[in-house]
Amino acid sequence: MSQTNILLESGTNELEIVEFYLTETLPNGKKYTGYYGINVAKVLEIIRVPKITEMPNQPHPSVLGAFNLRERIIPLVDLSQWLGKSKAGVEAEKVIVTEFNRVTNAFLVSGVTRIHRLSWEQIRPPSAQMLHFSGESITGVVNLEDRVLFILDMEKIVSELCPSLALQEMDPGDFTPPSPGQPQEDPGFFKVLIADDSGTIRNMMATNLAKLGFEVTATVDGAKAWEQLLSWKQTATDQQRPIHEYVQVIISDIEMPEMDGHSLTRRIKDDPVLKQTPVLLFSSLITESLRHKGEAVGADDQISKPDIKTLAERTRALGRRYMQSLRA
Repeated sequence: MSQTNILLESGTNELEIVEFYLTETLPNGKKYTGYYGINVAKVLEIIRVPKITEMPNQPHPSVLGAFNLRERIIPLVDLSQWLGKSKAGVEAEKVIVTEFNRVTNAFLVSGVTRIHRLSWEQIRPPSAQMLHFSGESITGVVNLEDRVLFILDMEKIVSELCPSLALQEMDPGDFTPPSPGQPQEDPGFFKVLIADDSGTIRNMMATNLAKLGFEVTATVDGAKAWEQLLSWKQTATDQQRPIHEYVQVIISDIEMPEMDGHSLTRRIKDDPVLKQTPVLLFSSLITESLRHKGEAVGADDQISKPDIKTLAERTRALGRRYMQSLRA
């Protein structure tokens, strides 16, 4: 199976998920099969298990080694082992080759079943209890007719195996705070709305931007961000004030339960009051082959995770450009 075409139109709040499974042996000796999903947009292809070469000083037992795929050397992670499962032997394991966060990885799974086309509204965020029991490795849950499908946080897996790929704390010294005499309409640091379903990433972004002087409101997904924008819009109307006094830049992830970042962006750009507010998409799905999706819904900028310093710089640039356009 090779993923070469994304047929979904941008901003429809739909996605396609590759369903795969992991078969484990339980302590009582019985076998159990769990079903999982990964966004098709992250999948380059699905292949048979290739010839693996061990690497020196492998960072984790789940990293089996690396293999050569058309002149690309790709690390292979045993997903069952990373999740702490006692893997049961199966006849025809598969390897899912992925690309996100600007890196290519491969994951060994017991098998692949099919592709589901879903609405993000069908994907529910995991409960606090489920997050705890899963080690915060699940970002969404899908109820199918005969089973439950868990959407794994692949970014978390990769960042824990390779910490350099995780979001990093910023040094406030990287930015010069606005001087007391700087004009209020061009402070250099702006009122920002964040939408991201990962609590770790959302808190990291909010903390870093707040340290740099930004005034941050954080929401857990696109639907909650849209509710917040509508609330600000109503308040601005009631008080006869411009919307830019409440929000000046919107930062959104793409993959989120209930409403994704592309759909949120399209709603903003279709709204007569909000449409001038700049939207920056900050996602592991920002690649050259998928960048056109953000452009199609009117995103003002797109940055690939986990580049938090570039995020802060471009957020400030978007805010300045927006405020300058209002004065023009």
